[in-house]
Amino acid sequence: MARNDGASGFHVEFTKDWKRAKARWGDPADATPFQDWQWLEAWYGAFAAIDNVEPLIAIISNAATGEQAVLLPLIRRMHNGIRIVEPADLDLTDCNAPLLGPAAPRDAKAARAMWQDLRGALRRLPGGADLIRLRKMPVETGGRPNPLALLDGAGPCALNGNVVTTGDDFDAWRFTLERTVRKELERSWRVFTRDSAAAFRIITDRDEALRVLSTMESQQGDRMQHLGLNFILNDETYAAFYRNLVHDNVANGHAVLSALTVGDEVVATLLGIRQGSRYVMVRISNAGEKWSNCSPGRLVIERTMAALHKDGIRQFDFSIGNYAYKRRFGVVRIPLVDFTAALSLRGLPYALRDRAARWLRGHPGLAESVKRVLGKAASREEK
Repeated sequence: MARNDGASGFHVEFTKDWKRAKARWGDPADATPFQDWQWLEAWYGAFAAIDNVEPLIAIISNAATGEQAVLLPLIRRMHNGIRIVEPADLDLTDCNAPLLGPAAPRDAKAARAMWQDLRGALRRLPGGADLIRLRKMPVETGGRPNPLALLDGAGPCALNGNVVTTGDDFDAWRFTLERTVRKELERSWRVFTRDSAAAFRIITDRDEALRVLSTMESQQGDRMQHLGLNFILNDETYAAFYRNLVHDNVANGHAVLSALTVGDEVVATLLGIRQGSRYVMVRISNAGEKWSNCSPGRLVIERTMAALHKDGIRQFDFSIGNYAYKRRFGVVRIPLVDFTAALSLRGLPYALRDRAARWLRGHPGLAESVKRVLGKAASREEK
């Protein structure tokens, strides 16, 4: 474990050992579902040993009192010759947030002081670092301000969260949806259940869950190939992450795998994670054209929401990506922020580019003009 003491009030330590960091920190009471121990255990278990990814977990405490301030689950990797420090994500995590201790900064001044010590510690790392890039950060976590979102230079992310809060009466929430959406869901269920073997299920048996996950991988891979899109989730390491997550957590209820089935055929699947009264959707698939008349993707979402609501879930997170089906469920968009800073001269051009992109996002009219000049089409997900 490397130690770096700053002069402005915060003590920064780094470790490559996730289990050691976990033991040091204790209960992550205010963590988002993506910084929960189960998620991070699966993530570091899959990615910690691969080439070009080095775990770099920062434990920050008050230098005078020793009180815990912030735990940052990070990695360091090489990209185009630049040593980048970033969250444990690699396009798997919907939001990246610090875990907050009692000494976590609550205002911009204290956040800047912590950042000064963290930046100094990163610059002194053996092997060095050129850039820190923190993306998809919530403005607050656990009802407390995210100190990294308070830093000068933090700005709007291109992505946002999408959340539905139902309250205690699920039927009352359902009637807030547009009438055409409600009727389509009812019709889809009638069409699907014409077959006497049709069923909706939440799968808790580990072996069966792994078999259904394998079907999800195949269904998603086929769809991405049909759309001509690059698909990374079936890469060996990414697939190992999801298998770790399901294998270790489907029986205890943290990982929730739901499915529409007809006999032995899997028609649609939905994988999510739950934390208290919150549920986050992370992967979805369906069997394709054969079942398109019953809109299996939307149907498995609605059935899962109804089942989990009975089990105490009140907030349903549809994850990042502004697809049309999410708008039909009445999601509220949750803003996320990015922060990038150079740690060396080699990282400076990348930091300036990121800052320019964030500035453009704050000027949407100009951003659209730039897209037209560059010949960029509208995002598929917005259609």
